[in-house]
Amino acid sequence: MKGFDPKFADFPDYIIGITKEIWEDRGIATLHHYYAPDIVVRSPASVVVGNQGVIAATMATLAEFPDRELLGEDVIWSGTPEQGMLSSHRIISKATHAHDGVYGAASGAKLQYRILADCHARNNAIDDEWLIRDQTAIVRQIGWDPTDYARDLIAREGGPEACVRPLSPATDMPGPYKGSGNDNEWGQRHADLLTRIMGADMGAVEAEYDRAAQLEYPGGATGHGWPAADGFWMGLRAAFPDAEFRIDHQIGRDDPNMPPRSAIRWSLQGTHSGWGTFGAPTGAKVYLLGISQAEWGELISGQVKLRREWTLFDETAIWKQILLHTGAL
Repeated sequence: MKGFDPKFADFPDYIIGITKEIWEDRGIATLHHYYAPDIVVRSPASVVVGNQGVIAATMATLAEFPDRELLGEDVIWSGTPEQGMLSSHRIISKATHAHDGVYGAASGAKLQYRILADCHARNNAIDDEWLIRDQTAIVRQIGWDPTDYARDLIAREGGPEACVRPLSPATDMPGPYKGSGNDNEWGQRHADLLTRIMGADMGAVEAEYDRAAQLEYPGGATGHGWPAADGFWMGLRAAFPDAEFRIDHQIGRDDPNMPPRSAIRWSLQGTHSGWGTFGAPTGAKVYLLGISQAEWGELISGQVKLRREWTLFDETAIWKQILLHTGAL
C-alpha cells in the first residue's frame, strides 16, 4: 500500500474504512484529503466535478438521512499502489428518511438499498468515481413511483430547459483514470457472458448461470434461476434493441478464502425503440450506465457457473431521459 496511510491493511480495508469514516463517523472533513480537489464523480443522474461539490452532496444526504449506515459487502479491485488502483465496491445502505430533501418531504420510511461504486485511488486519495445507487428501491420505499419521481425532479430543478441533465457522453467529464481493469479469466468470462446476452444470445443464460443462481437487480429485486435472469436481461435489451453495448471496465479476482469474483462496468447508448422494461417505445435517445458483479463456482464437478449476480443501473435517470424527450411532464 505504498503511498497510502499505513493504518489500512490493504486496498479493500482502505475503501471500506474511509467510507465508514466519512459517512458513519461524520468525518466529512476527511474528504479534503481522501478525495482529490478536482475529482470527477459520475452518477447516472449527473456529473459532479470537484471535492467541494462532493462535500456539499454528502452533507445534504446526511441531513436528509442522518442515521445512514453503509455496509461493505465486497471490494473487487485491480491495479497497483504505484500506478493507481480501481475498486468496485458493493454496499448495502440502511437509512431513515427523516428530513425533507432531494427525495421530497420527510416520510419516516426505513430504507435498505444497494450501491455499486467504482473508485480510482492513488496516494491515499480517490480522484475518479462512477457511482450507481438503486434509486428505484429508494423512491419506492419512500412511496414514489420511479416515473413520477423523475417527473417531479424535473419540475423541482426548474423544468425541462433548466433541469440537471443525466450522465451521457455529452455531459461526461474526463478524469485521470484511463485504465480498463485486468485480464483475469473471471472478468473476461463475465464480459463474454454480458456480450453474448446483449448480442441476443439468450441461450447464454442457461449455459453460464447456475440453475439456482441468486440474482440482485434494480428496485431491490431478488430472483433465482434461469427465468429470472432471462426476464431481466431480455426486458432491458428489448427496450433498447439498437443501443450500442460497451464493456467500459472489467476486473476478475482470485483471492484466498473468497470465491472467484468479477466486476464489469458497462453502458448502453441508443434509442428507446422497443417494448420492454420501460414500456411503450418513445424514440428517446438514452444513455445507461450499469455495473455488474458476480461470484463463480463449481457446485457440480466440471461445471463452473455464475452462482450470484448483482447488477445496478438507475431507472429514474432513464425515465428522466424519456420524459424530457416525450414532454409528458
